Amino acid sequence: MEAKQPVDFERACSASAEEIALLVHAQDPDVLLGLLKNPLLNETHLCLLLERKDLSGDLLESIARRRELIKSYRVKKALAFHPHIPRMFFIRLVRELYLMDLVQLSLLPVVPAPMKRLAEELLISRLAQLPLGQKLALARRASARVAGALLAEGNHQVAKIALDNAFLTEAQVLKALSREKFPPGVVQTVATHRKWSQVYNVRLALLRHPATPLSVVLAVLPDLTVGDLKEMSSSKVLPENKHPHAPLATKSARMKKPLPSFYSISLFTAKRATCKLLRCWKASCDHITVAAAFGDNYSS
Repeated sequence: MEAKQPVDFERACSASAEEIALLVHAQDPDVLLGLLKNPLLNETHLCLLLERKDLSGDLLESIARRRELIKSYRVKKALAFHPHIPRMFFIRLVRELYLMDLVQLSLLPVVPAPMKRLAEELLISRLAQLPLGQKLALARRASARVAGALLAEGNHQVAKIALDNAFLTEAQVLKALSREKFPPGVVQTVATHRKWSQVYNVRLALLRHPATPLSVVLAVLPDLTVGDLKEMSSSKVLPENKHPHAPLATKSARMKKPLPSFYSISLFTAKRATCKLLRCWKASCDHITVAAAFGDNYSS
């Protein structure tokens, strides 16, 4: 039986459109390079070729360098999504991707971490210019970093959806709660969320946040460890100088303005409740009830 002659570079350069559709599956790298010089190579052929995950970085670089080959958005996207695309060309191509394609790219497990991070940074940099509808879509589908950035923006509608994002992590929620100017309405949304309101570190962060409602503070205190209770009772966390009847009253009178007392009273009351809890813990090793700790004034 006569051996078949190998398909060479020259034949690939002059192959017909029908032959190109077959040659894109060839294993010989010279054949694939020859196809790139074929004037009949079109967008469909290129996308078919780029579906192959075994392509070398050198071949992908050759495609990326030829401007006539990457005029099509489909080709640009296929190149950017390829796991072997050289980083230098990835950086150039990823900036031209549409919003939801960036989201898809940032979630692909085969994409290297540094490239995922770049896609996320591009998404985050575009957030300020996005309409509400696109932000809601991102909050639902984006990666943890993007969902966390949307949460940190403080929009109540977006935050509700971002908190339900399956990729959102505890670290991103804590990062958002670390912002002192985080809107009270969003703090309340975190505090009442079915998942995040049960996470101990999130509860601790809520306790430290000045916008957390007093009812949430008093509900969280009994669940803290003794060590955290001691920390919360220290002047560094709930300062004694927030007593509503002393410095703040003097300052308010001097400025002839009504007292903004809710935050101050909340801090003082929370500190007093914390101290009560500590005294109860010292008195007995048994579990205590909230009513025993807070007294009649805090039973509701």
